[in-house]
Amino acid sequence: MHPLQQLEFSTRVAKRAQYEAFEFSLFPGGVTVRNGSHANPSEHEYLVRIEDGIPAVCECPADERYDGACKHRVAVAIRRPLLDAVGAADGSQPVAADGGRVTTPTEDKPERSPLQDERTARDEEECSECIGEFPCWECVRTGRRELPE
Repeated sequence: MHPLQQLEFSTRVAKRAQYEAFEFSLFPGGVTVRNGSHANPSEHEYLVRIEDGIPAVCECPADERYDGACKHRVAVAIRRPLLDAVGAADGSQPVAADGGRVTTPTEDKPERSPLQDERTARDEEECSECIGEFPCWECVRTGRRELPE
């Protein structure tokens, strides 16, 4: 379940969480959220504590004063790589700079998904989207066919 589904918040809070110029810094167990939209961003910096992958508590006045999650908690929740990185702060799950997971050569490869099996079966069939020698985007993207010269 996505973290946003576990938070209650207003539409106004959701919009502000998306468009304000937040800056994030990780610390064990949470995220420091600084609002760069303010003239003095250092005066608008709050700690958001993460519990079980959910932004649970913010030290801002709004989180205590109003019902529902504050914009800082929602801002963290909509940025899933931040939550993953906080979970990795203990070093057990390294995270790449783009938010992806770092893998090591010793990790087992994941099992094939039904979607991968479906693609394999589809690759063995003629693609109905390709027009003559001109392949569709999906066939080019997946390497199944190349563009004609």
